[in-house]
Amino acid sequence: MIERESTNGIRSVLGNLVVYAFTIATSVAAFLWIRSIGSTLTPPEAGGTALQGSLTSRFDALPHVLLSLLAIIVTARLIGWLFRLIHQPAVIGEIAAGILLGPSLLGQMFPEAAAFLMPKEIAPYLGVLAQVGVILFMFLVGLELDTGLLSHRTGASVAISHASILAPFMMGTAAALWIYPRYAPGGVPFTPFALFLGVSLSVTAFPVLARILTDRGMHRTSLGVIALTCAAADDVTAWCLLALLVGVVNAEPGSGLVTAGLTVLFIAVMLLLRLLFQRLIQRQEGRGAMTQGGIAALLVALLVSALVTEWIGIHALFGAFLLGAVIPHDSSVARQARAKLEDLVVVFLLPAFFAFTGLRTQIGLVNGLEHWTVCAVIILLASAGKFGGSYVAARLTGLDSNTSASIGILMNTRGLMELVVLNIGLDLGILSPTLFAMLVIMALVTTFATTPVLQWLSSRARTSRSWAGSLTRAGSPRPARLDLAPKKTDS
Repeated sequence: MIERESTNGIRSVLGNLVVYAFTIATSVAAFLWIRSIGSTLTPPEAGGTALQGSLTSRFDALPHVLLSLLAIIVTARLIGWLFRLIHQPAVIGEIAAGILLGPSLLGQMFPEAAAFLMPKEIAPYLGVLAQVGVILFMFLVGLELDTGLLSHRTGASVAISHASILAPFMMGTAAALWIYPRYAPGGVPFTPFALFLGVSLSVTAFPVLARILTDRGMHRTSLGVIALTCAAADDVTAWCLLALLVGVVNAEPGSGLVTAGLTVLFIAVMLLLRLLFQRLIQRQEGRGAMTQGGIAALLVALLVSALVTEWIGIHALFGAFLLGAVIPHDSSVARQARAKLEDLVVVFLLPAFFAFTGLRTQIGLVNGLEHWTVCAVIILLASAGKFGGSYVAARLTGLDSNTSASIGILMNTRGLMELVVLNIGLDLGILSPTLFAMLVIMALVTTFATTPVLQWLSSRARTSRSWAGSLTRAGSPRPARLDLAPKKTDS
């Protein structure tokens, strides 16, 4: 009985093999017959040439793009890790890595390696990846934005946020009187140049600032709440100004008001959709993880919003940011969207954006005493505007000097958001390559200085508190102040 079952099993296997072999042989014979007939045919001359060129271009570009992405991700993670060792946000190291891979360092020291790893031909492909990455990143920034901070701001936050926008903006527009005749591209009117320079000095990197506060355990302190509130208000204000500026620059003569009107209409529609989103999200709460269909619907809404703002003429980034901002940041939909998208964007796509920026940044153009003097003046104006405006406003609202100085330092954080703004300016032709490089240096220097200066102010605050404690024990009144020292949190 057992031998019979074994024999039947062997016959079944052999039968399957025979059928399989016959099927393969028949398929091969059929293909050879089709091939013999097709070899006698002549393709259309234009179509054949276009197809061959397309395939050749694709297979030439793909290995170079993959190799470049490999170098970009490895370098970004390595430099980001090194920056974390010196208590700097990893994103600053990743930005520096993108610049190091460009013509500013690798192209100067090892031109053959640069031509192999980052050839100029990959710039269009890298640019598309970079734009997609930034669109997704701005959507995540919108999801992180706590609009409750904007609607429940204290008097101090209102004054500080307005001053931290107005002071650097006016300094930037005033500096344009000196910089415009030296570095403006040919044919660019003074008004958009001055406005863009003012906006570029007014930007605060809300995500980087939030990361600094979280890493130091300060996001739940009084100082942290005020800084986050001001940064959120700054972000919204600066992006609105930039959106209107881009609309005016892109618009044909006489159509600027149409662009502004469509922008206001789009914002109003998105605010109305916020009510619909809230109802839909409330139904989603408690139903567990989002399905792939839910993620697909969210991405479709993101692409539609980005396309509408691109059609209006104010850049796709604003549509992505606004869609994220109208979704409640503390909802399960926002949390799950961040969890699903953040790693892909931060690890894969943003380094591509940094490298794309690095390819466009030529630090070597900033050569000679005159260029570096202008660069130093830009850094000084950017820092003085942000720090000075925030500090004076904070002091006038009754905050002590250490708290006011800490807020001024935190508001001077620019980082990634500044690079997004600068790339828009370069794409629009408002910035020359030399001025673009100077502003990139300004973004790196001001953001890099935030953590060490804040650490110094925190140490000074602790020393002041110990002196105040000694005076209090001796009978002198202890001055009231906000908490500056890092706190251990559960997050």
